[in-house]
Amino acid sequence: MATVGLDHIRKVYPNGHVGVADASFDVADGELLVLVGPSGCGKSTLLRMIAGLESISSGTLTIGAREVNKVSPKDRDIAMVFQNYALYPHMTVAENLAFGLKLRGEPKERIAERVGAAATMLELDKLLDRRPAVLSGGQRQRVALGRALVRQPQVFLLDEPLSNLDAKLRMSMRVEISRLHRRLGATMIYVTHDQIEAMTLGQRIVVLKDGEIQQIDTPMNLYARPSNLFVATFLGSPAMNVLRGHVRRQDGLQLDLGGNTWIPLDGAAIPEGWLDRELDVGVRPEHLLPAEGGPATSSFAPEVEVVEPVGNEVFIYLRHGGAGLVSRSSPQHHVVAPGERLPLRLAIEHLHFFDPGTGHRLLAGA
Repeated sequence: MATVGLDHIRKVYPNGHVGVADASFDVADGELLVLVGPSGCGKSTLLRMIAGLESISSGTLTIGAREVNKVSPKDRDIAMVFQNYALYPHMTVAENLAFGLKLRGEPKERIAERVGAAATMLELDKLLDRRPAVLSGGQRQRVALGRALVRQPQVFLLDEPLSNLDAKLRMSMRVEISRLHRRLGATMIYVTHDQIEAMTLGQRIVVLKDGEIQQIDTPMNLYARPSNLFVATFLGSPAMNVLRGHVRRQDGLQLDLGGNTWIPLDGAAIPEGWLDRELDVGVRPEHLLPAEGGPATSSFAPEVEVVEPVGNEVFIYLRHGGAGLVSRSSPQHHVVAPGERLPLRLAIEHLHFFDPGTGHRLLAGA
C-alpha cells in the first residue's frame, strides 16, 4: 500500500469555474479517508484527479514517493469502484473479477488464486458462474469491490459505491467495507454525500463545500468541535440547532431571540467581546434536555409542533418564538403531543458559538 499526498491541488475548467480550490492533505498508508460534502462540492472531481481521469490545473499529487501529475491512470497502480458497478453483463462473476488481470497479462494460475481469494473474502465463491443480471444490488457491489481487490493496487478509490442501494443494504455494505479495510490494511479514499456513511466509515474525514476544504479531522472531533457553521450543520442527523440572537445580562445571562423571546444561558462561557452582539449559538438535539434536573431559572418551554418516534428515540420538533428547534429524546422521557409546551434547558457545557458574519467557530471565554 502507499501514502497519497495532495499539495495545493487546484482544478479550473476552461469556462473559469473552480472545481477544487486549493486542496492540501496527506492520506496515510493504510488509512481510510472519506471525502464528504453536498452535490457539486468538488469531492468526485478531487477523486478523479487522484485517479488520473481529470487533469490537474496546478499543484502536486504524489502516490507513494512518486509524483503522478502526468502519469496515465493505468500506470498509477490504483483501483476505482464506481457508483454504477460497471460490470460486464455477458461475463460471469468469475470472468468479471479476472478481467483486469487478464488485460495485464497475468498468468492463469495467479489469476485463479487471486479471484478465489477475493471471492472467498467477499462471500462470492458460490456465485462465480452467475451473470450480473441475476445478482442482487449488494452482490453486484461486492463483485465491483472484488474486481478492484484482485488487482492488489497501492490505493483504492471508491466513488459513492453504495448510493444505488436501499437503506438496509447500504448499512450492511458499510460494515463489509470496514471489515475489508481492516483485513487488508489498504489505503482507501472514499467519496460520499451521505454524512452517516462518512461518520461511520472514515478514520478521518475531509469536509468540502464549493470546492474548498472546510475541515479535516476524525469523525468525533468534527462532530464535537466543528470549525464553522457549515460543518456544524452538515454533520449530524438531525442537524445542529442554530439560534441567532444577542447575548445579554438580564435576570442572568440570556439569549435574546427578538420578539420578546429569550433562552436562559446562565453558566455559559460566552466568547470574549461578544456580549450584546449578534451571535449564532449552536446546540445538538441531544443537548436539549428535560428541564427537571437543572436550576429552575435555566428552563424555557417551546411549543411542540411534530413528534417523530423512531423506536429507541424520539425526535421532537419545536417552535420558540420564531426559532425552530429539534430535540432528541428517550421514549421514556417525554409523552407529548403537538400544541403542548415542553420545558427544556440547554446543556450549557455543550454549546457552540459562531460568528454570524463569517460562520467561523468562536472560542468560549470567561
